Amino acid sequence: MDDIPQILVTLGAIFLLGLFTDLLGRRTFLPRVTLLLLAGFVIGPAGFNVLPDFREDWFPVVTNIALSMVGFLIGHHLTLRSLKKREKPVLWISIGEVVGAAAAMFLGLLLMGFPPEIALLLAGIAPASDPVATIDVIREVKGQGEFSQTLESVVGIDDAWGLIVFSFLLAMAQALYGKGEGWDIVLLGIWEIGGALLLGLLLSIPMAYLTGRLQPGEPTQVEALGIVFLCGGMAVWLHVSFIVAGMMLGATVSNLATHHRRPFTAIEGIEWPFMVLFFILAGASLELESLRAASVLGLAYILLRLLGLVGGAWVGGIISEVPHVWRR
Repeated sequence: MDDIPQILVTLGAIFLLGLFTDLLGRRTFLPRVTLLLLAGFVIGPAGFNVLPDFREDWFPVVTNIALSMVGFLIGHHLTLRSLKKREKPVLWISIGEVVGAAAAMFLGLLLMGFPPEIALLLAGIAPASDPVATIDVIREVKGQGEFSQTLESVVGIDDAWGLIVFSFLLAMAQALYGKGEGWDIVLLGIWEIGGALLLGLLLSIPMAYLTGRLQPGEPTQVEALGIVFLCGGMAVWLHVSFIVAGMMLGATVSNLATHHRRPFTAIEGIEWPFMVLFFILAGASLELESLRAASVLGLAYILLRLLGLVGGAWVGGIISEVPHVWRR
C-alpha cells in the first residue's frame, strides 16, 4: 500500500512529460518519439535516476500492450483489397530490408574478423524492428496517402520475416558452435509465427461478430480493448509473437466485420498514453555503460544494420517499381 502514492505520482509525471514532449515536437523538427526517448534517458538510471525501481517491472507489461495495439492497427491495412493493390511493394521492400540487414551484418562482421558464430547471431538479430516508432511518426504527421499505408504494412510484415531469419541463423550458429543441430530453434520460430497467426485468427472470429452488433462508442471501445489485451496476454502465455497475433487479429476483423472501422478508431483513441509510457520507459532502460563496453562491435552493428536496412529497402523498391520519390 505504501507504493500507491509513488506509483500515481510517477504515472502522472510521465504523462505530463509526454504532453510536454508532444507540444515541443509540434514546434521543432524533432519527432515526438525521439523526444520521448531522450526524456526517458534523462530521467532514467543513465541520467538523473529519478524513476522508481519498479519501472523495470512495468516495462515488459507496457511493451506487450503497446505492441499488441500497434499490431492490431497495422492489421487494419492488411485487407485483401489493400494487399492486392500493394502486394509487390509490401512483399519486396519487406523482404529486401530483412535480407539486406542480415546479409550486410554477416558479411561486414566477417570482413572485420569476427567469428562466424557471432556474425550469424548478430545477423539474425539485425532485421528486428520496432514498428511502434514508425507508426507513431506516421500518426504525428497525419500520413494517409499511399506511401504511408504501404509503409505501415511493410513495418508489420517485416517483423514476421525477421523472426524466420532469426530462427534459421540462430540454428546455424548453434550448429557451428557445436551445440547440436539447432532444429529445435527452427521449430520454435515456426511455432512463434504459426501459433501467433492461429491465435489472432481464433480471437478475431468473435470480435468480428460483435463489432457489427455493438453500439459505437464506449461498448465498442471496451470490446476492442478487452480482446486486444486478451490477445497480447495469451500470446505471451503461449510463447508466440504478440505483434504478429495482433496483426492477424486486426487483419481478419478488417476483412470480415461489418462496421469494421469502429474497433480501430476505439484503439487509436486510447493508445497514446500507452505509447508515452512505452517510449519513456524504453529511453530509461538505455544503459550507457553497455554502449561503451560494446565499442567497436556496437558501432559496427549500428552502421551495418543501417546500411543493410536502407540498401535492402531501396533494392526492394526498385524490384517492385515504386515511384522514384518513395525510394528517396
